[in-house]
Amino acid sequence: MKLKPSALLSSVAAGVFAMSAHADVEYTDQPQLHAIQQAVSADRIEHDIEKLVSFGTRHTLSETESDTRGIGAARRWIKAEFDKISAECGGCLEVYYQSRVISGEPRIPDPVEVVSVIAVQKGTVDPSRYVIMSGDIDSRVSDVMDYTSDAPGANDNASGVAGTIEAARVLSKYKFAGSIVYAALAGEEQGLFGGKIMAEQAKQDGWRIKAVLNNDMIGNIEGINGVIDNTTARIFAEGTRQDETPEDIRRRRFMGGEVDSPSRNVARYIDWMADRYIPNLDTMVIYRLDRFARGGHHRPFNDLGFPGVRIMETNENYNRQHQDLRVENGIAYGDTIDGVDFDYAAKLTALNAVSLASMAWAPSPPAQVKIAGAVSPSTTLSWAAPTAAEKDHVKGYRIYWRHTDAPNWEFSRYVGNVTEYTLENVVIDNYFFGVASVSDDDFESPVVYPGAAGAFGE
Repeated sequence: MKLKPSALLSSVAAGVFAMSAHADVEYTDQPQLHAIQQAVSADRIEHDIEKLVSFGTRHTLSETESDTRGIGAARRWIKAEFDKISAECGGCLEVYYQSRVISGEPRIPDPVEVVSVIAVQKGTVDPSRYVIMSGDIDSRVSDVMDYTSDAPGANDNASGVAGTIEAARVLSKYKFAGSIVYAALAGEEQGLFGGKIMAEQAKQDGWRIKAVLNNDMIGNIEGINGVIDNTTARIFAEGTRQDETPEDIRRRRFMGGEVDSPSRNVARYIDWMADRYIPNLDTMVIYRLDRFARGGHHRPFNDLGFPGVRIMETNENYNRQHQDLRVENGIAYGDTIDGVDFDYAAKLTALNAVSLASMAWAPSPPAQVKIAGAVSPSTTLSWAAPTAAEKDHVKGYRIYWRHTDAPNWEFSRYVGNVTEYTLENVVIDNYFFGVASVSDDDFESPVVYPGAAGAFGE
């Protein structure tokens, strides 16, 4: 079924849709994605958050030998959950620890093994192409070096880890063209070390990472600002990419791309998944790497040129972040489980799951996208042919364009299985353009902006 947002507005509240009602963008509704959304369980997420909180503290420097307390027990439990999921799908997940000894750092002065838990669901068509969902294992209190006090970390970030585990439970029931990775990353509070280790290893191993969905605090609906809201979420995405060369910067100055990094177009993709498949959820794309002057575990991937975003709640409660457990002046401080809304965490988990599934079912984003049309009434886009592995998986391509001050793609045209297309009488100076790959069953990749500024790689 081909749908336009303007057609859907007659039967669904207009506020559900972030895109313009007049936008000429067609898409194919995918029943599998509705089924995935419905399969995510708030009860299972609640159980997993309770279990992670039960370890007392998950501080990076905490106990590793105990079976009931500390980060060692927590990571062993996470691995056991991934192993259980894999057993239920006939060994569809490759589950392993990923570690490195860190020392001499401000927050890890003495040698400590930082250990993440990784589960990889290999694709059937293009297994070297990856999309990743991550959450952070570790927790902390007010003093970042206090590794003995209770640090429940219910929302920050048991919610993100529980969501990642739940996404693995749901998506392991399906097979995908590309690979999906579920990552419980360690050492975030001490310096983003789990992400650094994983990103560096992925680059060394030649992983073609097309999206990193970092989930950090996806369960709080009551903000410090007094707002209670379970209907919105934020997607943080950097602008210009971090691996630009001087020549890339020069070309971007004249051709644009400041708001069309691959991370930004992954964020737009997720935003559309919310519009189309997650009831009663409106996501806002934040044009910033992370919250003001703060950071998260997607940053190490961005640093190496991989597209990464942060998905999280809209209204944070700072009384529940990085706080000793205490009551002062009638205010309860601490990241305890009573501050988590499990239905909301399930909603954001479902957003991740449908986004991962859609990208993994779709072909790889087009490579070598180029554009021409200066001093011309028309605009021509070109791109590389699909790889041999994906040749039979790619049905064709869709060109997108939008006004330069529009946040989302406004117009699209399916152009078939070609490697070049001219939009007649569409002036290059007045719009931003991009190209998406389309599978034989109409799943689309994220949109690729032409040139180095928007490239997702080969």
